[in-house]
Amino acid sequence: MDFDKLLLNHRGKACVIAVELFPDGSYGNIRVVAGNKAHCDDIEALTHHPFVPGCPYEACFPKNPNFEEHCYRCICDGKPLHAYVNLYMMNLWLNMFLLPLDSDKENIGYCFYCYDVAPKADSSAMADLSAETASDVLKACIKLRGSDDIRQAFHDVVCDIREICKADHCCILLTDDENRTCTNFAESLREGAGLFPMSHYMDGFYNVAKTWPDTLAGSTCIIIKDENDMAKLCEQNPIWHASLEQAGVNSVVLFPLRHGLQSLGYMWVINFDTANVLKIKETLEVTTFFLASEIASYQLLNKLEIMSTIDSLTGVRNRNMMNNRVDEIVAGREPVPVAVLFADLNGLKRVNDDCGHSAGDKMLQTAASILQGVFHDGEVYRAGGDEFMILVPGIEEEELQNRVARVHFLSGKTEDVRFSIGVCYGKKDIRKAMRLADERMYAFKNAYYEAHPDLKYR
Repeated sequence: MDFDKLLLNHRGKACVIAVELFPDGSYGNIRVVAGNKAHCDDIEALTHHPFVPGCPYEACFPKNPNFEEHCYRCICDGKPLHAYVNLYMMNLWLNMFLLPLDSDKENIGYCFYCYDVAPKADSSAMADLSAETASDVLKACIKLRGSDDIRQAFHDVVCDIREICKADHCCILLTDDENRTCTNFAESLREGAGLFPMSHYMDGFYNVAKTWPDTLAGSTCIIIKDENDMAKLCEQNPIWHASLEQAGVNSVVLFPLRHGLQSLGYMWVINFDTANVLKIKETLEVTTFFLASEIASYQLLNKLEIMSTIDSLTGVRNRNMMNNRVDEIVAGREPVPVAVLFADLNGLKRVNDDCGHSAGDKMLQTAASILQGVFHDGEVYRAGGDEFMILVPGIEEEELQNRVARVHFLSGKTEDVRFSIGVCYGKKDIRKAMRLADERMYAFKNAYYEAHPDLKYR
């Protein structure tokens, strides 16, 4: 067949791909049998070798089982295919079109492949979806954007995706490579599926998840649809294969969730409708793009909220949160705590001056840990440099005094942590209670320095 003539007038990058077809419905070698000038120039620029007609396709493009499946499906179904995928390993976006061609050979099928790559996502290319897929993706986006409860919205979305894929299970799993942990962010399990929820597997599951990047090997997703695919997976990733086999999984589609260059986690569907693999892939391909963006925004907002409410050094609540809490109590929106305490560290300046600020930081962290441990049922705030405020609800006065004694006992076991503590119990006016506790703390501090004059002003 004269493929060169077919390619001659196509200005974009294009080539003809041949797929070896077997009677059992599988495929063998996949080769690039011809290419136009734009394709040949591109391959030579990338590989520094001229394009050779009839070469294995991996001499031109990264080896990818999903690409192979697309070529095979295009030829066998006799229908054009389009895909727009993120080549995240190269930080590129690939826009690809496949058109089936007639073949003069019984065991060889051909398709016309044209493609383009770009460093950024093209919204118009991403929107080129079937009406059904576009509708499904739009519904997911509306749910995510229209809900005040983002976690519930994600749960609703994974329920919808599981139903679209006619799957037994759908899950979003977030991974933290620094701490080597996984978080089950959202999941949907079909009633009567015979599968356990992810909570059954979470202990140590990071050891399974950490194998996925090597299995993906730059692919946009992993599709396991039948026993042949499972057999290949067993050779490639025996750890994951054993996990799937134990869980009763027959088929799975797994997509990485990425935002820019950041890896967030994964989304998968289990025991899905394998007759609609390409539709499911198209749906998840676009949906995960938007899900990853929403998850990244959610995580950023959480970090900002933590930064605005938690003291980064000690891990207790910060002054900003303390002020907000007091305002809520004054406004009557929160109950007045039974007890208010102020605890000030003695000798922090001396430690900073003599041993350095890293030693002072460690002293503050130890102090915060003691206060949080003793007042586990209260709220510990870092009110200032070396000063903490504690609010305690529903405690008897005798128990409160025992707790204060416990703080002094535990701090006495450390090398340098010593507290001056002032307590106000049972006042209905939070501001008066704070003032009295603060005054009593300073009275305790003055008495401490009178007993230890060598430490004064240090």
